Amino acid sequence: MNGQSILDIILLGIVEGLTEFIPVSSTGHLVLAGELLGFKGDVGPTFNIVIQLGAILAVVVAYWRRFLDVIVGLPRERGAQLFTLNVALGVLPSLVVGAFAYSAVKAMLESPMIVAVALIVGGIAILVIERFVKPGKTDSVEAMPWRTALGIGLVQCLSMVPGVSRSGATIMGALLLGVERKTAAEFSFFVAVPTMVAATCYELYKSHALLASEAFGAIALGFVVSFIVALVVIRGFVAIVGRYGFAPFAWYRIIAGSIAAIWLMM
Repeated sequence: MNGQSILDIILLGIVEGLTEFIPVSSTGHLVLAGELLGFKGDVGPTFNIVIQLGAILAVVVAYWRRFLDVIVGLPRERGAQLFTLNVALGVLPSLVVGAFAYSAVKAMLESPMIVAVALIVGGIAILVIERFVKPGKTDSVEAMPWRTALGIGLVQCLSMVPGVSRSGATIMGALLLGVERKTAAEFSFFVAVPTMVAATCYELYKSHALLASEAFGAIALGFVVSFIVALVVIRGFVAIVGRYGFAPFAWYRIIAGSIAAIWLMM
C-alpha cells in the first residue's frame, strides 16, 4: 500500500462505517466510491464485502449487554429463545439465496450504473412506504411472530442487488409487516451480524487465492476504520429515525443516485 492507496482505503472505510446501518446501501456507496477513486481490480469486490464486517462488529459492541443476556438466558428463558429464533429466521433466506446467487452478486458489484438506479428506485420505495404504511404494533424482537421474521428475511434478499441496501430492505420489510420503527431498525442490526459473518467467511473462502499479503493489509485497515466510524453512527441513527423517520434517507438516495447516474453517463 502506498500513501495514496492508504488514503483511499481510509476513505472507503469511512464510507462503509457511515452507511452500513442507514438505508442508503453501504455496498452501493463502496462501489461508487471505488469507481471514483479508481479502487478496482480483483480485490475490490472482496474488499467491499469483508470490511462490512468491521461495521457489523460495532453492533456487537454497542449491544453487547443484549447479546450477553440472550446467550445466558437461551437455555431457559422464553424471551431469549424467541429472540434467537427470529434472528435465525431473518438470516436464513439470505444464506440460501446467497449461496446460489454468489456469481451473479459478484458480477453486479462491478456495475456502478446498477447501483445508481437501485438508489433512486429504493428511495422512491421508502417514500411510498413511509407515506402509506400504518404504524406497526410489534415493539420488540421477542414479540415478533415467526412468520414476520421469515418475511423480513425474504425481503432482505433484495439487498443482494448493490444499491438496494441491506438495512433498508430489512427495515422497510419490517414496517410493511407491522413492526414499529425502532424495533425494525434494531432487528436490522441484529440480523446483520450473522448475515455478514457468513458472507465474509464465504467470500474469503471463494477468493482467498486472489488475496496477496498487501490485500490483507488493505482489508484490515478498512475493517478497523469502518468499525470505529460505525460505532459512532449506530446510536445516532436510531435517534434520527425516532424523530424524523426514513424520508431524509430516501431523498438522499434519490439525489445521490441521480447524480451518480448522470456522472456515469458522461
